[in-house]
Amino acid sequence: MAPKQMTSEKHEFKAEIKQLLDILVHSLYTSREIFLRELISNASDALDKLRFESTKGTDILDKELPLEIKINFDEKKKLLTISDTGIGMTKEELINNIGTIAKSGSAEFLKQLKDNKSDVNNIIGKFGVGFYSVFMVAEEVVIKTKSFKKDSPEVEWKSDGLGNYEIEEINNDLKRGTIIEIHLKEDAKDFAEKYRLESTIKRHSNFISFPIYLENEKINTISALWREPKNKITKEEYTEFYKFLSYDSEEPMDTIHVTVDAPIQFSALLFVPKKNFDLFGFNREDYGLDLYVRRVLIQHKNKDLLPEYLSFVKGVVDSEDLPLNISRETLQENVIFTKIANSITNQVLSYLLKKAKDEPEKYAEFWKEHGRVFKLGYSDFTNMEKYSQLLRFNSSTSSNADQLTGLEDYVSRLIDGQKEIYYAFGNSRDAIALDPHLEIFKRKGIEVIYLYDPIDEFVVTSIRKFKDFDFKSVDSTELNKLEQLKDVSEKENKFQSLDNDDEKQFDSLLAKIKAILGDRVTEVKESKRLSDSPACVVSAEEGMSASMQKILRLTNKDISVQKKVFEINKDHKLIRNLLKIFKSNSNDEYIGNVAEELYESALLLEGSLNDPYKLVKRMNQMLEQSSEWYTEVKKL
Repeated sequence: MAPKQMTSEKHEFKAEIKQLLDILVHSLYTSREIFLRELISNASDALDKLRFESTKGTDILDKELPLEIKINFDEKKKLLTISDTGIGMTKEELINNIGTIAKSGSAEFLKQLKDNKSDVNNIIGKFGVGFYSVFMVAEEVVIKTKSFKKDSPEVEWKSDGLGNYEIEEINNDLKRGTIIEIHLKEDAKDFAEKYRLESTIKRHSNFISFPIYLENEKINTISALWREPKNKITKEEYTEFYKFLSYDSEEPMDTIHVTVDAPIQFSALLFVPKKNFDLFGFNREDYGLDLYVRRVLIQHKNKDLLPEYLSFVKGVVDSEDLPLNISRETLQENVIFTKIANSITNQVLSYLLKKAKDEPEKYAEFWKEHGRVFKLGYSDFTNMEKYSQLLRFNSSTSSNADQLTGLEDYVSRLIDGQKEIYYAFGNSRDAIALDPHLEIFKRKGIEVIYLYDPIDEFVVTSIRKFKDFDFKSVDSTELNKLEQLKDVSEKENKFQSLDNDDEKQFDSLLAKIKAILGDRVTEVKESKRLSDSPACVVSAEEGMSASMQKILRLTNKDISVQKKVFEINKDHKLIRNLLKIFKSNSNDEYIGNVAEELYESALLLEGSLNDPYKLVKRMNQMLEQSSEWYTEVKKL
């Protein structure tokens, strides 16, 4: 016998509902699957409300029913059914909740909806209208519901979303809760396919706290681990969740589980991978944390929760205080969101600081994989103190190119009277070791930080100082600051001191070299910093270092070669021989060739020689001449 039907009432949607439905049906969306997230969220909310009533001791209808969400589909009929055993609705509640937009803000919602059509899936639900997203895929929707309140009648609501809806009391022996039947449009029939439904549920609603069954198969099998007490989670469970989240085959290097209750409430489960996923820099934009609000995914790979230099971190953040379905635009301006982001950044940096202090060898492994990305934080002035403490470099005191030191350790090894942190840039440790500017630092026993990566110089010039010590490039260091420091090794002098006449001749030689080089150099003078090299060029103390000039030129910046001081080591055999030639004939062609060769070789060594062809040609000519002299001496 068919169930007895009650009288059906036909209602017309209010004007704002008609506007809303028209926009939903006729606008383009980045993803129509958002309707499923909304309906599941509503079902979860109904179950939460019932659980709350139960804890209050309220007399509830059908107490034996499990709290769950069921989804069934029929491909042939293009029918999708979503049901829950939640709090259900009375006729009045159904009219209030479904027949009208939320009681306030409807005009504002419609305004935002019209202004943000390209981003509708991120503002649906913000004003309590998430249900209406179903009409993006439905040609008709039927709701059957029964309230948890005893003696409440069953109610049915039906609409094609074109302006009217029907509502009536029915007698179908429904259990407590709500059933939504969605008759799909032809172009949305794929939502009656298992794969499409399962992938959508796992993407948006996988961590709903109530079980979700798709054709009696539980879909949300991974629990919201970040919500669980830390002391009850095993390492294996963390690893399983990380692999599920990242698709990584290895376990994570580090796990950071954060739960904050005040002043804002949120949980975060973060992981540092063992390997850098972006070895070649092709996927720099593929990062971000998944943002949830009460276990519902709001945004996949949100890039604003952590700064870019921490983009290697994988994980999820779940907030109780953010509004559900908050839009991207509002997220960026939301004070709560900003506090959460700042707190998470602080948590990650604090964790890394503790790791660096307690497990320096493991931190070195972290730096090897993720240090290059981490260096991008040189402009994070808010967290500069922690950032600086986490930086690692190779240095002149390291036993090999792989050994690292932090700035804290560098400062602890400062020699008496040292007021600056010195650094040198080069392609390798061996290349830096040949830098003539380092000779005085070796003699004084001063440690020098070695920079190999172009970004390193941006780092040290941006942070400018560590504690009370400024960073200074070895090629722009003021000599008198170094001369005041005590030598730890004697400068080996293979030559006798010049007599007064030779000193005058040497001064004249310097003047000759200055005349040869012209305005390419600001000055030619005797070097006090060199021990083993015949000459070097020195940048002005406040000028840009040679390596920084080179980097900027490589990035097509219009940086001309800065004029520098050319220093000559009078206690070098080549210079002593040049002095003899000068005394014999101050206009000898050889003097000009050597001056040019020394100057261009110094520029080449520091990476600022723009045209090496003249140098090579001159060098070949000089080798040819020297070979003739050699054969004459050897009488070959």
